[in-house]
Formats: sequence, structure tokens, C-alpha cells
Amino acid sequence: QVQLVESGGGLVQPGGSLRLSCAASRSIFMITTLNWYRQAPGKQRELVASLSRRGDTNYADSVKGRFAISRDSDQKVGFLHLNSLKPEDTAVYYCNADLMLTARGTPSNYWGQGTQVTVSS
Repeated sequence: QVQLVESGGGLVQPGGSLRLSCAASRSIFMITTLNWYRQAPGKQRELVASLSRRGDTNYADSVKGRFAISRDSDQKVGFLHLNSLKPEDTAVYYCNADLMLTARGTPSNYWGQGTQVTVSS
């Protein structure tokens, strides 16, 4: 059973930066589409950033110009770069991705367990 594992969350001061990573728990062929969601206490989960298979990106208005989504060159690890962080960015961040487990397989969708990002002085 494949799982997505996020890492890189933590406590950071306003204006600081973090890099979140998302990787499969075992070997895969590639990540096709990648999405990052977040959920703050008492709020609905929201889509923060997405990266298509061909490299198109989309961002929520609240993070445009501050966050950047990417994959590594092997297309096996996803990232979310968080810059100029604000207290309102505090949330659990979830990775969601379509994974091809083998070169001949079809993509299947997976979720990570989430990583906490807290922005506070």
C-alpha cells in the first residue's frame, strides 16, 4: 500500500519561510499531478496550489506571489515553498497527488496525512 508522506512543517515567525516535501512511502514511477491543500482550525480544507502533469501551476489568491509548487527533476517528490509567511497561513497542509506506480500503470490519487505549519511570533 502506497502512502504519501509530508515533511517540513513547523513553527516559523511571520515573514519566514518553509519548504514542505511530499514523497511516496515506497518506490514509484512518477508524480503526475500535484496539489497542496490546507485546513485551518474551524475552516474548510482549501486548495492552495496545483501543478499539472505538463507543468501548469495555479495558486489560491491568498498565496499568489508567496508560495511556489514544484516537483523534483525525477518527478518523484513534490514541494511547496512557503515564503513571506503570515499568521493566517497557519494550518495543516496536505499533499494530494496522482501517482503512477509503474511506467505502464494509470495514475491513482493519494492523500498525505498532513503536516502542521504554525506562523507566530
